Amino acid sequence: MPSYSELLRALRRQLRGLGVEEDFLEAREILCMASGLTREQLIRDLPLPAPPGTAERSDALLARRRTGEPLAFLLGEWEFSGLTLEVSRDTLIPRADTEVLAERAVEAVRRAGPRARVLDLCAGSGCVGLAVASRVPGCTVILGELSEPALEICRRNIRRCALESRVEERSVDALRAPDPSLGPFDVLVCNPPYIPTEDLAGLDVSVRDFEPRMALDGGGDGLNFYRAIVSAWKAVLRPGSVALFEVGIGQAGAVENLMRAHGFSGVRCTKDTGGILRVVEGEWGGPPPAQS
Repeated sequence: MPSYSELLRALRRQLRGLGVEEDFLEAREILCMASGLTREQLIRDLPLPAPPGTAERSDALLARRRTGEPLAFLLGEWEFSGLTLEVSRDTLIPRADTEVLAERAVEAVRRAGPRARVLDLCAGSGCVGLAVASRVPGCTVILGELSEPALEICRRNIRRCALESRVEERSVDALRAPDPSLGPFDVLVCNPPYIPTEDLAGLDVSVRDFEPRMALDGGGDGLNFYRAIVSAWKAVLRPGSVALFEVGIGQAGAVENLMRAHGFSGVRCTKDTGGILRVVEGEWGGPPPAQS
């Protein structure tokens, strides 16, 4: 009967053969899932023989990984900004780049004060809004999402994070004007679909074939959601509020221009850890005064 250590080495070797760079991380997570052990327990028990069935369960998970299925979907959960959140093929996998958006949103909410109201639009798994709520006590957050399966993931993640008293999910369509009763908000944060439609076919198989198209497709030039949100969703923003968006590679300038054209001021960008302009944000000062 193979030991945990032998199974781990075999998994790493096969994952390297698939071109997986973080072979130790993935092998460890697969073996933890197959064995039911925590990471700490696995490291402790590496010299011990694995119980019957462990190798077979590892092989079944590896077979799914060979098809291109992301590790996060094998595990059914993923870490984001210090939280472990449920994910499924109905949501995008939270990515490290998006933690930059969450960090900027946390700063904006702290500036807004202890009773700030926050809208996480196109929420997906709820990762950004939940990260904000977990780090800024006193604020309240609405996770706005159109996909009903994704909303169910939001509900479960709210409970998982024990944030039911300050976070709720709502069914909303970001491409349509909001119900004014939804607001007002002090901070709007959004990671919308932003891949140009014609680019979808060229995405890595792990994204193209496993993550939801409706969370990826941003229209012909990738900017459909930005146009709709900066135009219509000002209706639920307080004067002095902040709107923050994640953007794709090369989109920052266009989104900056859209925000300025629709009355946002102080528009600025933040780079991600790879040096790519990833977050665009600006302040909403309210509608211009009526002409007398």
